[in-house]
Amino acid sequence: MLRGFKQSLIVSAWFVFLTFPLMAVRVNTTEQLVEWRFQNLLWVALATFGLSYVWRYMLERKQAKKQVDELGNEKPSKTRLLMEDMSFRYKAMGALLVFALVFPLLFDSYQVNIMNLALIYVVLGLGLNISVGLAGLLDLGYIAFFGVGAYTYGLLNYHFDLGFWAVLPVGGVLGCLFGVVLGFPILRLRGDYLAIVTLGFGMIFQIVLQNWSDFTQGMAGISKIASPGLFGIDMNITGSITYIYYIMLALVVFTILVTMRLRNSRIGRAWIALREDEIACVAMGIDMARTKLSAYALGAFWAGMIGVLFAAKQAYINPASFGFMESAIVLSIVVLGGMGSILGVILGAFILILMPEYLRAFAEYRMLAFGAAMVLMMIFRPQGLISNIRQKYEYQGNDLKEKTENG
Repeated sequence: MLRGFKQSLIVSAWFVFLTFPLMAVRVNTTEQLVEWRFQNLLWVALATFGLSYVWRYMLERKQAKKQVDELGNEKPSKTRLLMEDMSFRYKAMGALLVFALVFPLLFDSYQVNIMNLALIYVVLGLGLNISVGLAGLLDLGYIAFFGVGAYTYGLLNYHFDLGFWAVLPVGGVLGCLFGVVLGFPILRLRGDYLAIVTLGFGMIFQIVLQNWSDFTQGMAGISKIASPGLFGIDMNITGSITYIYYIMLALVVFTILVTMRLRNSRIGRAWIALREDEIACVAMGIDMARTKLSAYALGAFWAGMIGVLFAAKQAYINPASFGFMESAIVLSIVVLGGMGSILGVILGAFILILMPEYLRAFAEYRMLAFGAAMVLMMIFRPQGLISNIRQKYEYQGNDLKEKTENG
């Protein structure tokens, strides 16, 4: 542990050096004085040292346990472990679902509204996880599909007075069509070139929204968008927020179920094969064009649907809501949570969206804490919060055994 102690000291000193201008120096412009706050540096040093030391200690314990297992100690049967794991997983999912259902009853409308925003990014992250996490197709313009759904509802409601439930599937289908339109020109692109083209697509979409004033209302945006209705019942602001929360919760559950089925389906395995090795994937007879287009189309479908819900929640949309930073946030959610991992994407969305909101009490330091958390994750956990579980088959003698490993 001496080596871990030294490395933790180095990490602590590094963070003290990086945060010195923000944490130790404060300029009082009223009295024209410079205030030195060295106590803040002490807290930074202690916190980073403690977190780093605990993290390294846990890693060493995990490595030691793995070495003991490899020496041939008796292990419990795989079936029993699987049953115990599945039982715990179902119990945890049930408890989370019950908590989610009673959430609006336990907290005020402000907290429910924040959770609505987090659930929007959960669906966006799960949609982008199809193209980026499973198929390995980097998309920096994903927020454009989100904008397609939002403007579909905004324009149809503004010009034709169509309701939310009538437009919800239309927004998803139009997002899907735009995904196919984007997918056709970039079938042969990969890596940096693919990222540049998708980034350009997102920027073109935002510029069109800004300048096509006769159709999209330009920078003025579209206001007075109708909220989702419930059999003609008039609801106040709190009731409307709660109702939208339950709609979003149902959409999140539906998205999780569908994406889980897609990941384990034939097309899902084709996406994973495409991500691992495109040349080998094509050599094995997989249709590359159809596989890529399906990944873009299905990912865009969820963005289009949640875009309709976003427009209904906000009651006002304009092009500023669909810029590059929103695409970067959604991509960060997928990378931070773990590419290809559904649970990881959900946790990543909650962390990246809720943490800045709940750190408003520390307005001077919340973005510093946010950036530090991201740096620590990329250093100590580059595969994400929850790495994807891969299934593989090993041939041992006359038996074909299925195994799982962290991706």
